[in-house]
This record gives sequence, C-alpha cells and structure tokens, in this order.
Amino acid sequence: MKYFFISLAALLLLTSCKYFDAPVPDEEELLQKRLNEINWKEVSAYPSLPECDALTDKEMRKECFFSSMTQLIQAKLDTDTLAILYPEIDTINVKVTIFPDATLQFEPQLPQDSTSYNKIKIDSLLRARLADFPKVEPAQKEGVPVKTQFILPVIINVAQ
Repeated sequence: MKYFFISLAALLLLTSCKYFDAPVPDEEELLQKRLNEINWKEVSAYPSLPECDALTDKEMRKECFFSSMTQLIQAKLDTDTLAILYPEIDTINVKVTIFPDATLQFEPQLPQDSTSYNKIKIDSLLRARLADFPKVEPAQKEGVPVKTQFILPVIINVAQ
C-alpha cells in the first residue's frame, strides 16, 4: 500500500505541472494586436515649445503650441522687408517641418498663380529670420519622436 501511495504521489506530481502551465501567447499575434490598437493618423503628443510644457491637457497643449508658433514667426517677420518688397501680401502660409532630432524647416507656400513673387527671395528671407528659432520638442508617437508637418497662416504686419 505504501508503494501505491508513493507511486500515486509521483504520478500526480509529474502530471500536475501541465495544469499550471499557461499557454505562451504568440509574439507575432501580440505585435499585430498592439499595432491594430494604435491610431496611426494622430500623434500621441504634439510638438511643444518651452512655454507650453507646463500644460497637461493634450488639446490645450496643441492650441498653445500652434498659437505660440504663429506669434513667434509673426514677430520675427515683422521687422523684415517682406512687407516692403511685397505690400500686396498680407498673409503667407508657412509649411513647418519638425524632424525627430528637433530641427526645423520653414518653407513658404505661395499660390500656384503667383508668378510675380520671387519664391527664392521669400524663402531666403524666411530662412534668415527664422534661423535662431527657439528649441521645439518634436511630436511623439508611442514615446518615439516623429516627423510632423503643418501649415501656419502668418499675418505680415503691413502697418509700418
């Protein structure tokens, strides 16, 4: 009888381990599930300027960033000769590209039918005035810095 209980205990110990093993999820399946959960059309965190860093609400931070960017660009272009060279331009659309390494690129977006404007001259004026732009934190997607582009309408101060 003693051997029977020892054999039964050994058999239970050897077979009971199978009942505690949890199935290991497939790595590829987990990856696909996580990729499907991510909204690829929107960033997790918008770019940010130092004055907007204190805000925690995503929408308020976004509004702060875009209004601050527009004000900074307008302030830097107010002292420019752009309004003197092209008095008929009251608003210029500026395509801003923020790269993952926090570098910025500014590009004027002129209307297609604007052959009277010297795009190269306007572009060089923009680059010269916006060269010492404050540091901008790039947008993030799931904690990874990503490239973002947007177009800002900048009102040029014509009252000089």
